[in-house]
Amino acid sequence: MDNKDSEAEIHPLKTEDVKAQENHENSVERRIVSKQSSRLSRLSRWRTAAFFVSLFLCLIIVFAFSFIIPCPERPVSERTWVRNYDNAVAYQFLAIEDANEDKVQDVIFAFKASNGSSSFNRSCLDEGLPSPCAFVAAVSGTNGRALWERPAAEEVEWLECGIQQLGGAEAPGCLVVGKPASLTAVDLRTGEVQWRHSSDFGANYTVLTPVSAIPDVDSDGVQDLIIFFATGDKIKTSIHSGKNGKQIGSAGSLNVDGNAHYVKLNLDSSSYFLFYTENSIYAYSLKDLYSAATGMEIKLPGLGQDSQWEKNIDYTTHRLSHLSFGDIRYLAKIPGRSRENILVINSDMATLISAQNLQTLWMLNVSRVVSEPLLGYYKPDVLGIVLESEIGPNKKKVMIVESGSGAVQWDLKLNSRAESPGPATLSTADHRSTFLIWGEYQVPGNETRSRAPLQKLYLFHPSYTNVLLELRNSTDQIIAFNATLFERSRHACYVLLRGPHPSEEPGSVSLMKRKLKEDVSESRVIWLSQVATDNDQYVRDRLYRMRFHSRA
Repeated sequence: MDNKDSEAEIHPLKTEDVKAQENHENSVERRIVSKQSSRLSRLSRWRTAAFFVSLFLCLIIVFAFSFIIPCPERPVSERTWVRNYDNAVAYQFLAIEDANEDKVQDVIFAFKASNGSSSFNRSCLDEGLPSPCAFVAAVSGTNGRALWERPAAEEVEWLECGIQQLGGAEAPGCLVVGKPASLTAVDLRTGEVQWRHSSDFGANYTVLTPVSAIPDVDSDGVQDLIIFFATGDKIKTSIHSGKNGKQIGSAGSLNVDGNAHYVKLNLDSSSYFLFYTENSIYAYSLKDLYSAATGMEIKLPGLGQDSQWEKNIDYTTHRLSHLSFGDIRYLAKIPGRSRENILVINSDMATLISAQNLQTLWMLNVSRVVSEPLLGYYKPDVLGIVLESEIGPNKKKVMIVESGSGAVQWDLKLNSRAESPGPATLSTADHRSTFLIWGEYQVPGNETRSRAPLQKLYLFHPSYTNVLLELRNSTDQIIAFNATLFERSRHACYVLLRGPHPSEEPGSVSLMKRKLKEDVSESRVIWLSQVATDNDQYVRDRLYRMRFHSRA
């Protein structure tokens, strides 16, 4: 008999106790395991419920955003629209801004009439102006609907839009310089007058344009305005508050003789105003102009002076002493590597001057430039300058010049009217530009001289250096022309303002926007060389598919 049996016989009660204890321990372990299993089961059920509730909520959100909550509607831009005004004349201003904040550019322009359009039924008497008077109007870029119209002045001398903080508003504004002398700030969003201020510019004055915004010099939190005007043979300057239009200080006179124009040049910590007459260039720092108007010194960003420039300015006459040019036609700012450079164009030469040291960078023979220099890109990301020069009666030469070297990259001869609009450029996705040019192309050797040149719009893109697309032939009198992207990096269009000038009898004024692709698809392909490398439809299709790009 083994030990267990012996032990059981000797201690029978002890064996039963041991078994009972073992059974109790096993029972306790089973209850513990059962409780743990129950807890895990409940936790698993809670996790499953939470998962399905989360999934259900996600499905509800997706369903709501997809079907119940409407997505914001994107404005559908019409390819072409035309807005007409009867018994009116048009001013030579076209501004492109987003007036109704729909992310599509709108058109702001000015016309003179006794009453506005039927959309608003506004009259000159509503603003206390004699009839007829000048209206400023904003038209939707999507469909040509009138956004607002406002009688602004008896006559418009100048209109400028996109001025930040004008009238203290968060949105940009438009400044109307009227005749008799008045300044009117108009809210770009609503057309409401922010302020109107009468000015005393003297008799027979002419405003030098554009109007320039300057740093806040009266400490009211809003940038201010500086206005130059010619009266008699003097150029005067006047500083006005951007918040309420009131004059700051008094009008000052400049030592500038003759019929003058100006450009504003921004240097590192200073701003200079360059005035040019037929034979001279004058330079005034913003600090000097402010001190002359107020008799006070002030330290603000942009009110410093550049030591290199001050060395080259004659303190008595304010002439740039060593820059000597005759018969100056245009002065333009050209972006450089670190600073804006200065392009001086006279009757037979274009000269680029470094703003760093006022030394000549390059010179180019060019005769009688007939339109303001325009910037564009012939090569990818290489800035070019478009110059139009007169080469004979009713003839012009269009050149694209590389800004860094002065080398001519492309040129074209066209017949042209004296009142022909200037060119325009649009940036494309290949980091170049599309060039829009007015004139009439005739095959060399086949010119006709018996009639006045036609007024045609051509498109040129550097991907086809030997191709022009003839987009349209306009017989109407064009007052203003512009081209822009009405939406960011898309919807390339041009705008035409047609009708009689303010000096002519009233008639029909029309404002038209047309999508560029509409004209490209119906255009006539002109081969500048004798050999056509592709068929016409292939060229049209490729240029139709061209994508555009909004440069910062």
